Amino acid sequence: MRDSPGVAVPRALAFDVFGTVVDWRAGVARESGQFLRAIGRAEVDAAVFADDWRARYQPAMAAVRDGARDFVVLDVLHREMLVDVLRAYDVDPGSLDGALLDDWARAWHRLDPWPDAVEGLARLRAHVPVVTLSNGNVALMLAIARRGGLVWDAILGAEVTQRYKPLPEAYTATAAILGVAPHELCLVAAHHSDLAAARDAGLLTAYVDRPMERGGAPAPDRHLRQSWEWQVTSLIDLAEQLHG
Repeated sequence: MRDSPGVAVPRALAFDVFGTVVDWRAGVARESGQFLRAIGRAEVDAAVFADDWRARYQPAMAAVRDGARDFVVLDVLHREMLVDVLRAYDVDPGSLDGALLDDWARAWHRLDPWPDAVEGLARLRAHVPVVTLSNGNVALMLAIARRGGLVWDAILGAEVTQRYKPLPEAYTATAAILGVAPHELCLVAAHHSDLAAARDAGLLTAYVDRPMERGGAPAPDRHLRQSWEWQVTSLIDLAEQLHG
């Protein structure tokens, strides 16, 4: 494995998943389009609906991070967020079958990887452990991995640490679980805010550019861009930069 000048070689790689490894927007829009048609709301733009659902992501976790409610897994929050966004579209969730809502909320289980993800992870995993460091719960990460052929050495993240990113313990506890120091663990992510929090917690950082994560719209955290240890266009690019 090759070093960046003056940068220690990571002993393990921890990955953000939504947006970094899988295309959440296309998947949630695809799934939501099917459900919107099923409830007679075919006129709703499914991609905009997906964006509105995702916009509730950070506020939903904030209550847990701030201690206003006990820890619950992201699957629970996703269903609550779905109920809230449906109301914003003048759909009464109470009028819908509960099983339909449960299945719709699991749209996040049925996301597809970016085209480079499977090969890139395999090439990286040949040299160091690769794990998830996602706010997604274990069942959610497992479903995505099995659907997309993603192979992880471990599924870690919020459910394991009981901390949602960007709390520093989400990063440092993951390093401790892996038996490495924070500076020996590299977070791989497509989000500057996630990387900034990881760096503040002592981790190395690798930025993966995913310009289509939001359908080509500018990233909301672009003002937090820094000079990350590695900046790549794909996971294959990261493997080549690290391993040659």
